[in-house]
Order: sequence, then C-alpha cells, then structure tokens
Amino acid sequence: MKRIIVAVLLLLTAFAAPAQAQTGPGRLQIRGADISSLAKSEALGGVYRDAAGNRGDALAILSRAGLNYMRLKVWVNPADGYNTKARVLAMARRIKALGMGLLVDFHYSDTWADPGKQFKPAAWASLPFAQLRQALYDHTYDVLRALRDQGTTADMVQVGNELNGGLLWPDGSNSNWPNTAALLNAGYDAVKAVSGSTRVVLHLANGGDNGLYRWWFDNARSSGIRYDVIGLSYYSYWHGTLDAFRTNINDVATRYGKPVVLVETAYPFTTADDDGWANIITAATPYPGYQATPQGQSAMLTRVADIVRAVPNGLGLGLFTWEATWTGVRGNGWDPADPSSGNGWENQALFDYGDRALPAMAVLGRL
Repeated sequence: MKRIIVAVLLLLTAFAAPAQAQTGPGRLQIRGADISSLAKSEALGGVYRDAAGNRGDALAILSRAGLNYMRLKVWVNPADGYNTKARVLAMARRIKALGMGLLVDFHYSDTWADPGKQFKPAAWASLPFAQLRQALYDHTYDVLRALRDQGTTADMVQVGNELNGGLLWPDGSNSNWPNTAALLNAGYDAVKAVSGSTRVVLHLANGGDNGLYRWWFDNARSSGIRYDVIGLSYYSYWHGTLDAFRTNINDVATRYGKPVVLVETAYPFTTADDDGWANIITAATPYPGYQATPQGQSAMLTRVADIVRAVPNGLGLGLFTWEATWTGVRGNGWDPADPSSGNGWENQALFDYGDRALPAMAVLGRL
C-alpha cells in the first residue's frame, strides 16, 4: 500500500509540474508604439528595415516583431498638414489591415499639447465657452465617425494629451474644474456617440508623481468627469524612480478602480546624433544601471513592462513606446512650422541609425 501511495503522489507531482510552470503573469494585452511621425518620415524618404536588414514597411516590421497596438495623435490644423484627420484615416487603414489595435490621441491643438502648453487651435481661439465645448465635441466626433465609417473604428481614445493642467487654456485650465469637466465630458460623449465599445483614456504626464495623480483624479471624481482608463507618461530619466512609478500606477489603479495603460515611455539606445539636431537625452547612463545602448534600452523597457504587468487585479493593460519610427529624416523635425528643425528623439526610436529594427522591438513584442 505504501508503494502505491508513493507512486500516486509521484504521478500527481508529474502532472502538476507543467501546470505550475505555466502559471504567473502572461503577456501584456497592449504591446504598442506611437508612430505619429511615420507618414511624414515615409513621404520624406524614410527607410525601415527588419532586424536582418531587409527593407520593408515599418508597420509590418513592428507587427511581425509582436507589437499589437499603434497610437496616432491628431492635431486640428497643423502647419505641415500632418497628424490631421486625413492622415490618421490613411494610417488607420494600414494599422487595422495588420490586425492591430488603434489608440487615437486628440491634442485639441494645432501643435503639441503637454503639461507646459495647451494652446487652442487658431480656429477656436475666439469662441465663447459653449461654442468651444461644441467645437471639441464636433472635432472628436468627426474624426472618429470617419474612422468608423471606413471600417477602422478606434479601440481607445485619449480625450486630451498630458492633461496635468487641463486643456484648451485658459478656458479649460484646472483652475476652473467645472470647465475642465465640461470639455472632457464633451469629448467622452462624442467618443461614445460613435462607438460605445471604444474606451476613453484620460492621460497625465509625470508617471512617478503620486501626489499629482491623486489630486487630479480626486478632482475628476468630484467634478463628475467620465472616463474608462487612466493613461500615464513615464520616462525614467524625467519622472522619478522606477519604484515611484510602481507605487503610483498600483495606487491609481486600485484607488479609482480603473485599468491603467502607459501611453508614453522610451529610452535611448545611443548617445550619438543622426540628424544634426541635438538630442534631448544625451547622458551615457540616463537612469542608474541602464546605459544608453541597445541592451540598456531593452532592459529598461522590460523593467517598465514588468511593473505594468504586476499592477494588482490585472488592471495593467500594457504600454506604448513613444515615437518608435521617428528616425533622423531631414525635414521631419519637431516643429511643424519649421522644416529645418530636427527631432532630438531619433536616439530613442526602435530603429537604429542604419534603419534596422533594434533588439528592444522584439523584446517589446514578447512582453
């Protein structure tokens, strides 16, 4: 009998071992990249190659590496004619043809919107508040309806970009939360009028600043602001330690009971310059322990992804690397009104200076 019991226990252990090896956190739902610069890069002769050096379509290269979600920003009337409704529609067709998800990022501006600037589009500059709110609704609805009507419905939508201080200043500044709420809820309503299944993201920068996030989303809750997902930007060389990021993203997910997604992150793979315009991040070791090398870039993206994956209750959806395709192509600079400007970001793309996919791309695709 004793021998039988031992045999049974060994058999049970043998069956249990494979199951145990497969437990634990799986792949991220969202393994994404912001590719807002891609259309202009291609128009100006930008080239993209896979890890083996074969020239190809950048989106197809990203998809084959395992990425499954793309992010596109929308400006209202930018000087260079890119990141507009028409450009987003064209890129969305390519994204959806590859079976990838689509996050649309409304800046509600003719240029960059971020914590330091939330400039109204020129066409909206003199509108009374009620008309400004209607313009935001109409613009959001128009772009998203056109996406839906061509069969490329947005899966997620950011109503505003890095909203630390509100949007459409001064009217929508956080110094007037009722106005902030009215504008953001107009955007929410426009999204849901087009597609009830599209998730609305509210996005702040400074992903390691828990005080900011509690202040902002507590006010959002008391002001009746509606949304589905909390979006964060976290750049380790700007936004605090990795531990601070972990503390914040875990806290906001559980405090507000919402899924969280890291809509912007990046890390340099070199300190060298490729377009004659000074890089924004030039340190050899921008964050302690992570050098500006292909290996350092891969390691940092892995570390950040692990933090998102471990958010309690499965609320960590995934991440997007910011401007993965913004390589050093002349004319594709940061200023839409100045074709001589460079981008300062090419050392944080997912393609190297030989236009070849970096190891971090495949790492991100497996996360």
